[in-house]
Amino acid sequence: MKPFSPIIKPEDLTWLNQDDEIVMIDASAGAKARYDEQHLAGAIFADVNEDLASIGDFTVGGRHPLPSFEKLGTTLQKLGITKESHVIVYDDKNGGNAAARLWWMLRSIRHEKVQVVDGGFQAAVKANFPTTNKIQVPKSVGKYEVKGWSLPLSDMDEVERVAKTDDHIVIDVRDANRYAGLTEPIDTIAGHIPGATNIPFTENLGADGRFLAPEILKEKYTAALGKVKPENVIVHCGSGITACHTLLAMDYAGLPVPKLYVGSWSEWSRNNKEMVLANG
Repeated sequence: MKPFSPIIKPEDLTWLNQDDEIVMIDASAGAKARYDEQHLAGAIFADVNEDLASIGDFTVGGRHPLPSFEKLGTTLQKLGITKESHVIVYDDKNGGNAAARLWWMLRSIRHEKVQVVDGGFQAAVKANFPTTNKIQVPKSVGKYEVKGWSLPLSDMDEVERVAKTDDHIVIDVRDANRYAGLTEPIDTIAGHIPGATNIPFTENLGADGRFLAPEILKEKYTAALGKVKPENVIVHCGSGITACHTLLAMDYAGLPVPKLYVGSWSEWSRNNKEMVLANG
């Protein structure tokens, strides 16, 4: 049994300052300017591009490949995170999509004490958690030794092999228009992986921007997966960030965490793979 729920309610943040092991991380994508102007008191900024990925050739690993274990260990040290830290992470978009990436990374290196703020920055402010423009200086800590990923991963070859089979399911969590190939605001080609099914990650949230109740999420994904075994479920998005939101939702629901295809559409669409386009 895990000692922590993967989600923490913003109303429960008030006790955090009483715990010396708490490290709060603002993982809002592309929002350093907003962080400098206003962030939750005590939060340290983690840059999605610089800290949570090792960006290179998009054809290998997509737009946000996972960092090397060496780089991740250095990043966690920079953020003041030790193996004893209780990490609270939030962002300011879509109920925690970038925050979920850090959650997945920490959980995958067997760091269990990590939680995502339900509803993110906006919900915490609404719950009267204090904000500041004071830049938090991380604690000086030793390097965090990272040995490997423990949560399941998939890759382009496996997705190509199993996406159309009945005993696997590949879930594309992008919005319906991107999946349908009607629009593509980021990558060079609009469409989706043949055989993939679309369950937008935004459907994990209610109208208030918070996660649906665990029992509702469990019913939703149990119905969607049908008889497919947990180990045969693969989740992807555009670049391996928002897919983690659905992995977080499924963990919150008490379901096994599926495989993450990090390269996602950004890798697939740049490698001359079969694609379903809007006109196809």
